[in-house]
Amino acid sequence: MNIMVIELDKCIDTIRATRNLFIQLLDGLTIVELNKVPGGFNNNIIWNFGHVIVSQQILCYKLSGLSLNIDDMYISKYAKGSKPESFVEENEVLFLKQKAIELVNMLVEDLEKNSFVDFKPYLTSFGVELSSIDDAIKYLTMHEGLHLGYVMALRRIMIA
Repeated sequence: MNIMVIELDKCIDTIRATRNLFIQLLDGLTIVELNKVPGGFNNNIIWNFGHVIVSQQILCYKLSGLSLNIDDMYISKYAKGSKPESFVEENEVLFLKQKAIELVNMLVEDLEKNSFVDFKPYLTSFGVELSSIDDAIKYLTMHEGLHLGYVMALRRIMIA
């Protein structure tokens, strides 16, 4: 097995673990707490969760010229530059939890099928250029961890 495959496998494991931590954190909060935007913040816990799911689709699929595996409604609601505009109901939270795991599994399947051949380079807001699907997946590990950290801070503020 080559080093790049091992690295990507570790990244996928990290993304799965981060998403499972997200879900555990969501499960311990009420729908009102998930939607609350505390003073000094621009977003809430459920927005951060939706954002990591949508970001994976944009960074992996859209930049590869592939169809997204989530409805455009969610893309506009949770994409970079968006913010919470309306109360997210319980059924949407359940949908996002399902998609969080499902879309990682789909990513693995599509990687195995070699689906990501035409990747359009992209400069992230961190100033990091993503020039391949491998770069995008490695970046996602940091991006998802960052947003999990935001969610942990939001949670701490709410239960204090």
